[in-house]
Amino acid sequence: VCPALPVTEFADVTAEAYQLETRLYYDCDTGYKRRSGQRSVIRCRNLNQGASWDYKDFECIDEKTWLSTAPTTKLDFTQKPRRKMLWKPENFSEFDQKGQQVIAKDLCGPPRTIPHASLRPQRKYYVGQVVHFKCQSGYDKRPPTSGTRTCKKENGKILWTHLDMRCTNDS
Repeated sequence: VCPALPVTEFADVTAEAYQLETRLYYDCDTGYKRRSGQRSVIRCRNLNQGASWDYKDFECIDEKTWLSTAPTTKLDFTQKPRRKMLWKPENFSEFDQKGQQVIAKDLCGPPRTIPHASLRPQRKYYVGQVVHFKCQSGYDKRPPTSGTRTCKKENGKILWTHLDMRCTNDS
């Protein structure tokens, strides 16, 4: 597991790919509530045809109609499994328990968006995870602007690479 991701002021963090068994959680936006009995967790699983997010029924309902008896439309959140993606970490290698080098892994792509919900920020990352930083609304990226950090193992220590980006609202 990587150390805590350093906070970057005025920036949001995303990832393009997640390792197997990664769990993410949805939170309903302000003014909406999770439908009773539904779980907000999704997990990157190795399914028959490759890595894919395992979605359960999840829906955010407008609080104003929370107690309404009006019929609701069931949304389909199924995701077709993605094909295997090759993942080649930069400047380091991972090794399995027998000392064999591991070069490719199954990864899940970005999770599906759900109406009136957003993903809770990821708290745990693993060696090889690449995260992308995007400036929040009203802030601009200032050079240098690579906008990524990678969790890697270097000289026996697990660390995050330096982020060459800052967000500012300077005119």
